[in-house]
Amino acid sequence: MCLRSGFRTFSASLVYFFMFSLLIISCQTNQDPTTRPTSSTELADYPIHPVDIRQVKLTDNFWLPIIERVQQKTIAYAIQKCEEEGRLDNFLIAGGKKEGTVRGAMPFDDTDVYKIIEGASNSLISSPNPQLEALLDSLITIIATGQEADGYLTTWRTINPAKPPAEWVSVKDGKRWESLGASHELYNAGHLYEAAAVHYLATGKRNFLDIALKNADLMVQTFGPGKLEQVPGHQIIETGLIQLYRITHKEDYLKLSKYFLDARGDSTMHHPLYGEYSQDHLPVIQQDEVVGHAVRAMYMYAAMTDIAAIYRDSAYASAVINLWNNMVSKKMYVTGGIGALHQGEAFGANYELPNQSAYNETCASIGDVYWNQRLFMLYGAKKYYDVIERTLYNGLISGLSLDGTHFFYPNALESDGVYLFNQGACTRKSWFDCSCCPTNMIRFLPAVSGLIYAQKDQDLYVNLYIGSEATIDIGGQEVKITQTTNYPWDGKVDLTVSTNEPVNMQLKLRLPGWASGEVLPSDLYQYATTPPAPPVITFDGKQVPYDLIEGYISTRQNWNGTHTISLTFPMKVQLVKANELVSDDLGKESIEYGPLVYALESADNPDLDQTKLHAHETFQVVFDPSLLGGVNTIRGNDARGAFKAIPYYAWSNRGIGKMKVWVPTSD
Repeated sequence: MCLRSGFRTFSASLVYFFMFSLLIISCQTNQDPTTRPTSSTELADYPIHPVDIRQVKLTDNFWLPIIERVQQKTIAYAIQKCEEEGRLDNFLIAGGKKEGTVRGAMPFDDTDVYKIIEGASNSLISSPNPQLEALLDSLITIIATGQEADGYLTTWRTINPAKPPAEWVSVKDGKRWESLGASHELYNAGHLYEAAAVHYLATGKRNFLDIALKNADLMVQTFGPGKLEQVPGHQIIETGLIQLYRITHKEDYLKLSKYFLDARGDSTMHHPLYGEYSQDHLPVIQQDEVVGHAVRAMYMYAAMTDIAAIYRDSAYASAVINLWNNMVSKKMYVTGGIGALHQGEAFGANYELPNQSAYNETCASIGDVYWNQRLFMLYGAKKYYDVIERTLYNGLISGLSLDGTHFFYPNALESDGVYLFNQGACTRKSWFDCSCCPTNMIRFLPAVSGLIYAQKDQDLYVNLYIGSEATIDIGGQEVKITQTTNYPWDGKVDLTVSTNEPVNMQLKLRLPGWASGEVLPSDLYQYATTPPAPPVITFDGKQVPYDLIEGYISTRQNWNGTHTISLTFPMKVQLVKANELVSDDLGKESIEYGPLVYALESADNPDLDQTKLHAHETFQVVFDPSLLGGVNTIRGNDARGAFKAIPYYAWSNRGIGKMKVWVPTSD
């Protein structure tokens, strides 16, 4: 996997940036952070650890083309867009290397550059690329020019503090931090920290990390008890600070992250300003309903889970469980999407899940995966990966087109081919003034391989069925595991486990919810059809019985040499009904096959408005290699009509048209 032709599309001015930036700051040498641990308390962390993407090679026929598309097209395309819209200019103007006024429409435009660097850094881990690494060095140098001497870094405010790029950012005196509800100064910092941490882990270079640490030290000096007692309007600095803590072991970063959470909604620690929209209505440990802006919520809940793990904080742990239960039981779409309302990009009321006006921001789906992976690492429950899988294969990758250069910001579950609201809901767009979703996809997708495997002591979890090769240390011995599969098009998975020395290990293979008759781990949706047949396991060519322990097909033994495991999850077309309290889905059903939710498009169904599902519908599943990059189609048939369905993630790749996920039933 590498970036190739995409770089040829860069304009001459980006080449200028590359050459200019290399001149103004010399390259940093590779070295470890010099900060030493300062912890005076016993801190913990997650008991389960994901197998790092540096130890996993992706070979999958489904995910590898998606990631290569990001590497070969989307990264270069996004950098070009950032150049065209002034994202790079802003750093140079802020640093006095170029004249001009603030460019762009959003106070968080800086983060688009950070997220691209994070995604490209993840790409470097799986596919070393000297040209890409040099380009990142040049972008980092440009960023460095915009940083003020004390570490402050938000370019619009440095350029002209009295004139933010967005009208809804209110400034009075042009001072730092005076409008944290809208200025995104701390949100910018959070994405800076996240990206710098990944870049350091990918390259060993300190050039980006030093920028982030300088900024984080300023935050420690500025915020907290007895200092500036405020919290960010948009969360993410909390997880970013924790990332820096894990690299440097500087506990000040961890304490500040916890302060931002502890103070939120607590009138004894700061004056709550933002209300439910920014989850500032109650102290976080008292919150038990997911409300407000869905992306802010996901980033906050992820940080709360980090705090629960690191501090062994039972109040935080209880809160995140209550919040997760509310979301999965009352506020999640069948695609895994979250955030029903355009107004405020927010969660609606319990069971408020409209289809045509569904918001389901792509960034919210990404944040949901981040949060659920943390919950799994804390508790080891397979239900969190059932949510991750549903989100990944449906409401998340729907945000990126098959050509890699068009994007959904909201992800609706129905389209009349006309309806457009806010960022547009019936067709992908080539870019947005608020381009957080395209760059978040770049940030996220190259790291998918880090979701596949996890480890706790002598236990090795296989959580996703994705073609891959991984090398893992179990009890001081090297274990190699290989997956070969055509998932999600069929349920056959072949695994090979190899060791050079005997290793006592429990292999835990997740039984997907869809394969055991559970849509989500709640009563929000139910299958209207009988579940597929139980999975079949063969070990070294012989069919064997297996133990199902807490949703995992588990076997503990001394592994020595090479062993093969074949796992077959029988797939069938399944129909889904929503809880009767979801009024928008009454009298309707949705269609699934394996982990995929299906949709009907008018491109295949000219009479879509008259299409219904009938009680005795028969289905035919046909793989079409020439359609939408190669997909399983589902054809429905009975005496009263026929239809053709495609995977939901692939809709709107053939022009604007009508679409439905929830199809009326004949009764």
